[in-house]
Amino acid sequence: MASVKQFFSELRRRRVIRAAGMYVLVAWMVIQVGEATFESMALPDWGLQLVIVLSALGFPIVLVLAWAYDLEPGGEKKIVRTEAEDVVARAPDSPREEMGPIGSIAVLPFADMSPEGDQEYFADGIAEELLNTLTSCCTHLRVPARTSSFAFKGKDVDAREIGARLGVDALIEGSVRKSGDRVRITVQLIDVRDGYHLWAQTFDRDLVDLFAVQDEIAQCVADSLDVSVPEDDKKVVAGSTPADVQAYEYYLRGKQYFRHSLKKSLGYAQEMFRRSVEIDPEYALAWAALAATSAQSVQLYPGDPSSTANIEEADRASARALELDPALADAHAARGFALFQIRRFDEAEAEFQTAIELDPKQLSAHFFYGRFCFQEGRIEEAARLFATAADIRSDHESEFFAAQSLEALGRSEEARVHYAAGIEAAAQHMELNPDDSRAATLRAVACGRLGNTKEGFKWAERALAIDPSDSGVKYNLACFYAVEGESDRAIELLTQAVDAGMGQRGWLENDPDLDSLREDPRFIDLLERI
Repeated sequence: MASVKQFFSELRRRRVIRAAGMYVLVAWMVIQVGEATFESMALPDWGLQLVIVLSALGFPIVLVLAWAYDLEPGGEKKIVRTEAEDVVARAPDSPREEMGPIGSIAVLPFADMSPEGDQEYFADGIAEELLNTLTSCCTHLRVPARTSSFAFKGKDVDAREIGARLGVDALIEGSVRKSGDRVRITVQLIDVRDGYHLWAQTFDRDLVDLFAVQDEIAQCVADSLDVSVPEDDKKVVAGSTPADVQAYEYYLRGKQYFRHSLKKSLGYAQEMFRRSVEIDPEYALAWAALAATSAQSVQLYPGDPSSTANIEEADRASARALELDPALADAHAARGFALFQIRRFDEAEAEFQTAIELDPKQLSAHFFYGRFCFQEGRIEEAARLFATAADIRSDHESEFFAAQSLEALGRSEEARVHYAAGIEAAAQHMELNPDDSRAATLRAVACGRLGNTKEGFKWAERALAIDPSDSGVKYNLACFYAVEGESDRAIELLTQAVDAGMGQRGWLENDPDLDSLREDPRFIDLLERI
């Protein structure tokens, strides 16, 4: 029964049923015209019979062509048969139910099929929003992080191999074709345990309908997996919907820059989020992102001349996000992070806790709250929060800070597990972002902690080559050299970082990577200067 259902689903996706209906209608009209005109035109009786026979013979030909070609306004498009689609056509003999339910799913980056090939950020954003929706709404599903699944971007790897490497039961892949005010999103769900095509559909919409389509795709995936999405979770997702597509596009661009957490990229991210809220002043999620970015700039570069303006912007933007959508977990997380920089600690902690209550799988709430606790010397809580963030979505920063907190607690064996995971996540991240110097520095420190000194020095040098002037890079490399026992080089880089406005005193006092410098008079002097 399941195989029959999937076969008819494939017929609909390839528009075979539509083509068959259109052909039958046209053939019937031709025959009716023949009956009305052949006799009056004194044509032989066998002429009408020939029309009927030819119409019947043409029907299977049309079905075959419809299966192989996707007919669209711009002309026909050949459908390349994948291994997964061949499995559908073969209709397996054994019932698929024997394989058990799907418990894990990865969302691969969507391909940019736009005419100009300039919508990669948009295609990535659609895929990531779907990933976030599944993570938040399908709580029993394990969904690998963006850094893991996006590592396969642009690579010709079989679906079953990707599934094995990510350790998942199913994959979502697709493409986005954006042209003018129209967008076509093609999505397919594949069970990688046997390559079976579970569901596929093409959505042709106006851009103004994009957000409804995203919800529709998530619901289709949930239905295919027999997963129910609670109404409360649907409301959380809907609350992040902007009224203007262009505002959403700037929001997606801002998110791309924010991931690097470098001074220059954070500045670009702020500019993108500002444009987003200028276009749609009621876009709560963009206000929250702007607040988080401004607060992150203050956290990482507190001595920068722009810090005062950034604090004010973080305060104003986070308050606006909460005013627009009090139920948005991102808004509470951003508000907590902003209040932390303003040093209104009790209020900040309350906001972090509210964000986690609203959405227990909200990554930024756990991550920002972890930074708050670490800087305040509450290392045990920080370790728990960072570890939870890494469980929600393993990325190099969450894994690294979880390891760092555990190292500060003297739990070195547990820390090694997170250092190793951080190195793997950083490697996947840098396949897509080879110029991310921050990721390179964290990779260097993690390698040093695991005793791979040669590899650590390689990534330290790579980070400096990418961005030799960034104070955040210098701080992290100071940590690496301190771990390696090279005190002079560590103090030199740390001094340069502090002089450039990098470093919170509480963080330096609790950072285990700087333990070898604690008794050095030069380090003590640096602390006094912050």
